[in-house]
Amino acid sequence: MEKRIIESLKNCPLFVEMNEIEIEMTLINTPYSIINLEAHDVYALAGMPCKYADIIICGTLVCRMASLSGKQVEVSKLSEGNIIAPALIFAQNKEMPVSVETISRVKILRLRPEELKKLIDNDEHLRMNFIRILSNINMFLTQKIKFLSLFTIKEKVAYLLLECAGEQGSNSIHLTRSRKEIADSFGIQKFSLLRVLSHFEKDGAITIKGKDITILDKKKMLK
Repeated sequence: MEKRIIESLKNCPLFVEMNEIEIEMTLINTPYSIINLEAHDVYALAGMPCKYADIIICGTLVCRMASLSGKQVEVSKLSEGNIIAPALIFAQNKEMPVSVETISRVKILRLRPEELKKLIDNDEHLRMNFIRILSNINMFLTQKIKFLSLFTIKEKVAYLLLECAGEQGSNSIHLTRSRKEIADSFGIQKFSLLRVLSHFEKDGAITIKGKDITILDKKKMLK
């Protein structure tokens, strides 16, 4: 197995606390294939079945959910080490609830579900890691539902800015996504996001220079 693939698998939660040699020995007799996708390829459409256990080796995919009116909400992004739709691999209903598209070129390590089952059946460490993955998905979805359904637009924007400040360790933050991408992830229109940001700036809570935002007064965002 290529060293680059093993290094990527070290970032996969299925192989947490395993070194490169342990990962290679675990997979040495496991059949797999490598799938390459170009940027903006459709990995799956909502309603299609989840047929494989796919692990991202490099690149990024975005998961979107569409309403009956056609409005799209960004649910999550998947990158190196992520398993695609792990909760559906062994589900009775394997239909994808979201559409998944590549953002950049993507390389995937593909396992058949039966091969993944053999791995977790024969290795207690992998089995507990897989259980933990499913538990974390449940927590993520619970928080996402709360965020989308209970928070006001103002609260969503404030939450985003404070979350970025925490992740970047500074009140001066750099947004890695466009305004449109952020609005889509909130399930709101772009102008609604811009209106809230403008309100925060006029109120003296933040300053804005393109994608760089400085938080001046957290309390003013939360009042």
